[in-house]
Amino acid sequence: MKRNFLFDNMVVLLFVAITGIGIWFSGLSLGFVVMDLVTRIARNGLMVVALLIPVTAGMGLNFAVILGAMAAQIAIIAVIHWQIAGISGILLATLLSTPLAILFGIFIGRLLNKTRGQEMITSMIAGFFADGLYMLLLMVIVGTLIPLRNPQIMLPHGIGILNTVDLAILRGAVDDLYRLSFPHFMVLVAVIFLSIGAWFQYSTRGSRQPSAKKALPFFLIAGAAAISFVLTRSPDSSFVIVSVPVVTFAIIGLACAFLGFIATTKLGQDFRTVGQDQHVAKISGIDVDKTRIIAITISTVMAAWGQILLLSNLGNLSTYGSHISVGVFAIAALLIGGATVTKATVGQALTGLVLFHTLFLVSPMAGRNLLGDAQLGEFFRVFIAYGVIAVSLAMYAWKRAYAGKRQLRS
Repeated sequence: MKRNFLFDNMVVLLFVAITGIGIWFSGLSLGFVVMDLVTRIARNGLMVVALLIPVTAGMGLNFAVILGAMAAQIAIIAVIHWQIAGISGILLATLLSTPLAILFGIFIGRLLNKTRGQEMITSMIAGFFADGLYMLLLMVIVGTLIPLRNPQIMLPHGIGILNTVDLAILRGAVDDLYRLSFPHFMVLVAVIFLSIGAWFQYSTRGSRQPSAKKALPFFLIAGAAAISFVLTRSPDSSFVIVSVPVVTFAIIGLACAFLGFIATTKLGQDFRTVGQDQHVAKISGIDVDKTRIIAITISTVMAAWGQILLLSNLGNLSTYGSHISVGVFAIAALLIGGATVTKATVGQALTGLVLFHTLFLVSPMAGRNLLGDAQLGEFFRVFIAYGVIAVSLAMYAWKRAYAGKRQLRS
């Protein structure tokens, strides 16, 4: 039993060990790590969650989430041009980006239906192609065919958008709506998860499946949050100054709840059936192509919303670069959490989000303390993003091969 647990969770355990070593050698206080980690999770959480449905539908890791990010950035540029500030600007950007993301999702879904079995590499190349069109739009078309005249966002000669656009009027619009200190946020988390666990306990009474099996994870999280409150509530604790953006975390939580709800519907069952065997799904009366398009479209729309949260948190837009790495970082985080190209859960996404960004945070200081050069730690950050994907996929391939040999022997 112990051996099976270690074998099944080798990727997660490997990166838990690496993260622990990184924290130790970085010399950073736990309070500082948590403070920065809260910001990073709020900034990137929705983008990671956006990857889950395509995996369930058998389409692998969706590198094309950068199309959703591009839709968000186009909408944000329009909002900055019109100078619509605060939460009104965020809502308008969301409203403008959603139809664009739906359109991009339909296009990429139809493309992936033509390249079955090669979805990941196709979505990656489609992202590069779309990036070229995006640059053509913002570097050439804006200012010529699209007569935009705004010195705050346009290049001096009047054609093309600036490399960096200041988003001061949107900075913190969502994050600052409501904040709690870390200990008080832990109380809120404990109450919410205790309530969800109690609801599962009550709703599954009399069913064949033991109610405790569904409720236990929620009770465990509630207990961990309560313990965290007890350990961090001291006025002298560094955790007291950690400010948690409650509304942003609520949005991420609602996205997770939405995915959980979809899993209970016919559409969710269709996603799972298509992901397991497209031929069986087709003879069962499921429109496989349509189901796959819906999966990738939902992912693209959620990615657009996630990019809006990210940029409003950062407070500036790197016009031609902000979208480039979001897919790689989100996929790396998902894989660290124990997901594969065929199976991914909300729990794995959130676990990977914490591990990846903790490692990303502590690596420069750990590199300086271990090797005497902080720059090596910065290089290690880039290595982490791409290396995690390579190592995770290699380990999962080895696990499948080993499991197949073990099954043949038995």
